[in-house]
Amino acid sequence: MTSTGEVEGRAGPPLWWARRRDAVVDAALAAVSAAECAWEGIRFAHEAGIPVAAGVLFGAAVGATLVLRRRWPIAVVLVGIAVAPAEMGFLLSVAGMYSLASSEVPRRIIAALASMSLVATFVVMYLKTRGDVEADPALVVALSGFVAVALTVPPMLLGLYIGARRRLMESLQERADSLERELSLLADRAEERAEWARTEERTRIAREMHDVVAHRVSLMVVHAAALEAVAVKDPSRAAKNAALVGDMGRQALTELRQMLGVLRAAPPKVAVAAAAATAVPVGPVALVGGADEGPSLEELEALVGQSRAAGMAVEMVVQGEGAAYAAELEQTAYRVVQEALTNCHKHAPGARVVVRLAHREGEVAMQVENGPCEGQADGVGLPSGGNGLVGMRERVLGLGGVFVSGPTDAGGFRVSAVLPVH
Repeated sequence: MTSTGEVEGRAGPPLWWARRRDAVVDAALAAVSAAECAWEGIRFAHEAGIPVAAGVLFGAAVGATLVLRRRWPIAVVLVGIAVAPAEMGFLLSVAGMYSLASSEVPRRIIAALASMSLVATFVVMYLKTRGDVEADPALVVALSGFVAVALTVPPMLLGLYIGARRRLMESLQERADSLERELSLLADRAEERAEWARTEERTRIAREMHDVVAHRVSLMVVHAAALEAVAVKDPSRAAKNAALVGDMGRQALTELRQMLGVLRAAPPKVAVAAAAATAVPVGPVALVGGADEGPSLEELEALVGQSRAAGMAVEMVVQGEGAAYAAELEQTAYRVVQEALTNCHKHAPGARVVVRLAHREGEVAMQVENGPCEGQADGVGLPSGGNGLVGMRERVLGLGGVFVSGPTDAGGFRVSAVLPVH
């Protein structure tokens, strides 16, 4: 943000210096006006038949009122009009009219006082000229009118111009300050949006990493436990389990490489910066490239087969005819089934599992349900971070779907999700 000193330095001198300068100028003008009116007061004293000292003091007091021209310009102009018959206060009248026109006084008052000053000056000049010289009356009127206009109109027009210019500069300064504040607010909001996008991206990456790694590693742990149990009794089965462990590891590495490749192809900070610049919310999938490289519904059979190979009694039921769905939908459906099967390996070893996939009009539904656990939960030592269900719910709700999970009456557990087809 720009400080007050910087704004004042850009717009002109500091406020305190401007006020001090104005005070010095007003004092100097008031001193000159007082001297002028005091000098003219001598003549006024002779004509009025009063002591010269009284005339001088009167003139000095009248001229000194010019020091009030900024605070009370109307009073200064009225004083100038009042002493016009005494033929004093030339500077007082001119400076007072200028100050009045450049002030915030309503235009109708300025016009009225200017008219009064014009008439007073015209009358005084007409009477003085008619008495001093013998000339054509029309010439006297013209000369008086010219002098009256010359002493009234130019200072008034100059004051109106200066006042309008000052108000314009103040308005422009206010607009500049307002724009600066708005830009600061926009920058803050852009930073908030960028931070939100970064948080969403971190959450998405963590969820994707969890889904990719947890399932493969869980199967690897299950196969490793079986390998340990049958290594001595059944070497052929042990070799088969070892091969499966290797396959699971290679598949996990492949999926991790695919994900890291997508991240390198579209760095999150680039998308975040674009989102902040355009002020358009960006979905978490768009931040790290497309989802077309992820798994699809066609791979569910292979996914279920891997769980069968790990010793799980799992059945898959498909209803309806599949169609070409959006990549995000297919990936989300796959991850939901994958995470549900991982939870079955962790928490329901030996339980019978049923995977249902239904293609309906306008939606795709999936359900993974396991029966009562027939073995010891976590018998193979699989850790649980408690993020699986949370990640599934976030995925489904992010696509506008419905997610429900909970225990069944039979003592098992059920995970259900419905995704709309857009």
